[in-house]
Amino acid sequence: MADTKLYDLLGVSRNASDLEIKKAYRKLAKEFHPDKNPEKGEKFKEISYAYEVLSDQKKREIYDRHGIKGLQEGGMDGGFTSEDIFSHVFGGGLFGGMGRGSGRKKKSEDMVHPLKVSLENLYNGKTAKLQLSRNVICKTCDGCGGKPGALQSCQTCNGRGIKVTFRQLGPGMMQQTQTTCPDCGGEGERIKEKDRCKVCKGKKTVSEIKLLEVPVDKGMKDGQKIFFRGEGNQEPGVEAGALIIILQQQPHERFQREGNDLYMSHTVSLTEALCGFNLVIKHLDERDIVIKHPPGEVIEPASIKGVRGEGMPIYKDPFEKGNLYIKFDVQFPENHFTDESNLQKIETLLPKRPIVKIPTGDHVEEVDLHDYDTSSAGGRSYGGEAYNSDDEDNHRGPRVQCAHQ
Repeated sequence: MADTKLYDLLGVSRNASDLEIKKAYRKLAKEFHPDKNPEKGEKFKEISYAYEVLSDQKKREIYDRHGIKGLQEGGMDGGFTSEDIFSHVFGGGLFGGMGRGSGRKKKSEDMVHPLKVSLENLYNGKTAKLQLSRNVICKTCDGCGGKPGALQSCQTCNGRGIKVTFRQLGPGMMQQTQTTCPDCGGEGERIKEKDRCKVCKGKKTVSEIKLLEVPVDKGMKDGQKIFFRGEGNQEPGVEAGALIIILQQQPHERFQREGNDLYMSHTVSLTEALCGFNLVIKHLDERDIVIKHPPGEVIEPASIKGVRGEGMPIYKDPFEKGNLYIKFDVQFPENHFTDESNLQKIETLLPKRPIVKIPTGDHVEEVDLHDYDTSSAGGRSYGGEAYNSDDEDNHRGPRVQCAHQ
């Protein structure tokens, strides 16, 4: 028998979704929390342990396959032999009356669906509602595809679902090929047209629109998966697979996220960079974050400053947060923004400029400094070497070219 103790502690079934498990845990945690019920401390620990396992997809899979023992020993890497695994899962060894896999129920493929979320959703949490189409077993024929006794073995493939054909390649040489039976579609069974179910047309399943509530918890990340066990496509005699929701974070106009930290850029004027400033940032939860930078603490171009505890909430520990980092750009005034007399006044307030001794003599040449223009640079890379690729002496190496303005 499968181990269901952890499910029983939370009062949910083995096929419970992540949302059902979370709701059950919250309800029980309120009831048995030591602050409200000091005598039930051990019960609260058991409930918390059950939630820790069942809310983690990997731990839950190990528990479903190997029980508590599998969790204690690390699942497949915890000392299980193949004989131990089959004994634990199926109740008997390979030679105990059950062949390998004979007790394992087939499972349909998992369904995967992307869910677009904003950075605000991942910061504040959200319950998203989705309408999804999936196949469910036809209730009219109970998944038989037709009236009782209408299902017959396919005569074309003799019930195997595979059609085998032979082709002679030469004397004494034959080629065998296998293809899906075209008459039964690989099912190995057929239903006569007149006996088919009027609702599913003999397909055994029908399409259903399901409204799903997806819990997006605070701190979840781009690409994170949310599992809904048993909510995938249904097939007769097959366990329904999971529906897997994959979060896709949309770009944000102000913030970028890296792990649990947030990053943004902000431009200050030269006056602000030298004399201090006030900055108001509208955060992802609509709070106004006020930053006051004191005069005298100079902001250098491309410098990065941090605000502790104003990053993203940490998943499953939302009261703890990462940091917010701000990269500052400094906007300098335009050319000739004031007259020379004012510039002289400004210079008296700034650190003194270095004194440069100008050499004299015929070997001294004074040149002008211009803005760098890539369109008139003749294809040269700034700070690099230039050479003519069509030069017949090109094999001798690049020729450095210098020019005076």
